[in-house]
Amino acid sequence: MSVNGVVVILTALNLEYEAVRDRLTGLAVRRHAAGTRFEVGRIGQSGPRVALGLVGKGNHPAAVLAERAITEFRPAALLFVGVAGGLRPSVALGDVVVASKIYAYHGGTSEDDGLKARPKAWEIPHEADQIAHHVVRAGDWCRDLAAGASPRVHFGAIAAGEVVQDSAVSAQARWIRQHYNDAMAIEMEAAGVAQAGHLNRALPVVVVRGISDHADGSKAVTDGQNWQPRAARHAAAFAAALAQEMTIDSSRRGDGMPGEQGSALMPMKNENRASGNARVGVQAGQIHGHVTIGAGREGPVDLAASIADLRIRLKQACLDGRLDEETYAAAEAELDAAAGCLRDGSAANHGGFLMSLKRLRGLVADVSELAAKLAIIIAAARGIA
Repeated sequence: MSVNGVVVILTALNLEYEAVRDRLTGLAVRRHAAGTRFEVGRIGQSGPRVALGLVGKGNHPAAVLAERAITEFRPAALLFVGVAGGLRPSVALGDVVVASKIYAYHGGTSEDDGLKARPKAWEIPHEADQIAHHVVRAGDWCRDLAAGASPRVHFGAIAAGEVVQDSAVSAQARWIRQHYNDAMAIEMEAAGVAQAGHLNRALPVVVVRGISDHADGSKAVTDGQNWQPRAARHAAAFAAALAQEMTIDSSRRGDGMPGEQGSALMPMKNENRASGNARVGVQAGQIHGHVTIGAGREGPVDLAASIADLRIRLKQACLDGRLDEETYAAAEAELDAAAGCLRDGSAANHGGFLMSLKRLRGLVADVSELAAKLAIIIAAARGIA
């Protein structure tokens, strides 16, 4: 998993989106350059950061927008959350199915003696599977659901195609039973998302589905009984608990054990990106070789020029969609405050200058170029304190 700590959650339907969104706080819009809108927030008040997106129905848009989200956020994991039709009597309405395997069931070849299946499948990554089972055993994921709701969690294959199945006797239903008879649920997006994850260095992808009908001709009845929003809420509750546990587990990756005081160890893999004249000012974790913190050998940093350069980079990040407008406005305000303190030049305002830069660093931490530039400026400012 990435050390970024962001989890992307995608949904196909608005009611699924709202079920996840209800569990997030501090939401801010993030616009992709191609027009896709994500909302970024946290699970609860202090949980992991989540980038939430709506992809619409079908494996093709799911694959395209999953790729877009992966490129935009470089997430620790990608979850697809929503509703599905159940294919087993043992899977009740409202239950949750976690895909241990995903079938793209429309692949095949047409021959004289009939249509032959050409299965394509993706399995859940082992580590993600282990974490999901842990969430089930812990049992806390469903504690805030409606009174009387006690959905079970099943692990099994999910079949993903391009049509809504609402019959137990149609040709497609018979096809599924003949070739994919271990499938517990059927839906329309998992294959696209799984393929996007597979093509991105095996990014962990987990599909979580609440069962809203039985794919047997009763969909109109179950929809009328509001099983879709209920099933979506159940899936969202499990996904939120899973996202939280996955990010906690990722932060412990150093040796798999918490520190002596209960704090998580820092990951031992570090990735720094810088462009233009930016340099990496601070690196934490496992470091080999000589390390210099601060302005480097080139001479002292011109703080005024660095602030002016940072302002240009900040604006460009907003134009590129790497910063949403609200964050950009807040960052500009902190930059103005820092520049004012710098112009004043008094010792009393030096602390204010550093404080504004630290607040600014928190706002732009997700944009590696800006974070690296700020690290250099802060280190230089501390050096002249």
